[in-house]
Amino acid sequence: MEIKRDILKELKNHLGKKEISLIVGPRQAGKTTLMNELILYLKESGKKTVFLSLDNDSDKKFFAAQSELIKKIELEIGKSGFVFIDEIQRLENAGLFLKGVYDRDLPYKFIVSGSGSLELKEKIHESLAGRKRIFEVNPVGFFEFVNFKTDYRYENKLNDFFGIEKKQSMIFLDEYLNFGGYPRVILEARLDEKNKTIGDIFRSCVEKDMLSLLNIDRPEVFSLMVKIVAAQTGQILNYSQLANQVGLSFSPLKKYLWYAQKTFLIKEIRPYFTNKQKEITKSPVIYFYDLGLRNYSIDMMGRLADPQGLSFVFQNFVLNALQKEIKDSAATINFWRTLGGAEVDFVISRGGEVVPVEVKYIDLRSPVLGKSLLSFIEKYHPKEARVINLSLETETKIKTTAVRFIPYWKI
Repeated sequence: MEIKRDILKELKNHLGKKEISLIVGPRQAGKTTLMNELILYLKESGKKTVFLSLDNDSDKKFFAAQSELIKKIELEIGKSGFVFIDEIQRLENAGLFLKGVYDRDLPYKFIVSGSGSLELKEKIHESLAGRKRIFEVNPVGFFEFVNFKTDYRYENKLNDFFGIEKKQSMIFLDEYLNFGGYPRVILEARLDEKNKTIGDIFRSCVEKDMLSLLNIDRPEVFSLMVKIVAAQTGQILNYSQLANQVGLSFSPLKKYLWYAQKTFLIKEIRPYFTNKQKEITKSPVIYFYDLGLRNYSIDMMGRLADPQGLSFVFQNFVLNALQKEIKDSAATINFWRTLGGAEVDFVISRGGEVVPVEVKYIDLRSPVLGKSLLSFIEKYHPKEARVINLSLETETKIKTTAVRFIPYWKI
């Protein structure tokens, strides 16, 4: 059984638009599978399609020139139809190449996929300004995961499932926190096969993106850097300490961290501050796009059991969910730390308002607030604050701030 992806509906709705549908995301997160599902959908509607992949040597020759590609398209589907191009990042000057094809105003709709290294190789977004819409495909989300695990029996009533089947829901949560959302990992039943699969994905990220596409000369150092920041998930990054640990000077370390972000391995969360004398203003906190890849990096995949180990991964889980919540808005997510030690996991800034979010991997029984969240409320007087936890759903008031206690499945 295939894992249904929520983004497929958005992609289908965009098929009628002239602009290029540019599908980006981590390696093996499901981009090619989505393209194949779109092709099947179009063929069932009687539409003509052609699929070309720059991973296939036999297809590469059609990208030697724009005219060669157009000849191939005309041969396969005639004067109109849908053109799917996979792994576009393997093409030099991909943005300018696609821009030249698009600007000919041909009767074709282009659906193009590429990994994060596409953005690193060139200014593709600048080349295709006004000519594309980006669809970011991340590893399978928790709701998508639970729908798959329950054979889609509760597809339209997952909230009811979580509210009634609390024990089974926690089993699913622990599995997701341990193994993450890469489709191939989810589909493997045995622990050893899950580990082999995620290992292949990790090596693919390092070897294909870092070596062949970005020409990183010390992949073992890049790999070590990823493992070290994985062990520090949710903690403030100390650049000097990390540089010493991996044996890099400051400048190449920053470059390696940037590469890791652009290839959808890690994400940096920057600090929120208004007082430079009392609040941390520079050092970021590192999180991961996929929890399983993070756990594999520190040899803990499938072996997270203690609350302390799970708490930082749960924090990463909540961040990923919050980012999905704000993805179509101008909102931002930061963290808050004071030099005195007060901390709030996340601060959502939206339309001049801020919403502090505290994350607790515990079964809260009553609406108790930590000192740090109270300190933030006292300083900034937000209209709303959130406490994400395992079970409690209620609301209380601290002066003018409505504090909402939200179970993880209702983020």
